Amino acid sequence: MLNHLPKMNRQQGLTMIESMISLLVISVGLLGIAGMQVMALKQTTSAQFNSQAVWFNYEMTDRINANRSAFDDYIDIDTNDDFNMDCVANNCTPAQMVEADAQQWKQMVDNLPEGRGFISSPAANRLTISVYWNDDSDDETNCPDDVPDRVGKTCYSVTMTNIPGGP
Repeated sequence: MLNHLPKMNRQQGLTMIESMISLLVISVGLLGIAGMQVMALKQTTSAQFNSQAVWFNYEMTDRINANRSAFDDYIDIDTNDDFNMDCVANNCTPAQMVEADAQQWKQMVDNLPEGRGFISSPAANRLTISVYWNDDSDDETNCPDDVPDRVGKTCYSVTMTNIPGGP
């Protein structure tokens, strides 16, 4: 004898639990996408500051190359200092041109968050030009040891050599 069981109706549609779970999965995915967007924006800003620092450093190395006779006068330039020299409207000596270069470099570096430029001399006939800024990093730094106030700053440095008797 066969047992006849009543036919069960097939379920159609979603239950409330299934709907809530799919909503949760979609929400987690959207939060992940938002987090990635924030990180991408932060990295883009950091890359922009890094590009500006590279440009500011090479701008100063070009200025030093153009004023080689005053090479040693560039030592210890710090953009935290004040400079007041206008060599655009006036003829300047090489020493005055150093101050005018420092003034214009300061104006550029001030565009970085907590931006600062410093020129040191690690050895004779050698300059290290450093631009550093607050890149919202922790207390680590990649700045050379002779750079003041470097804790928690991101640095870009270039070392150039003066060849005595060179161009």
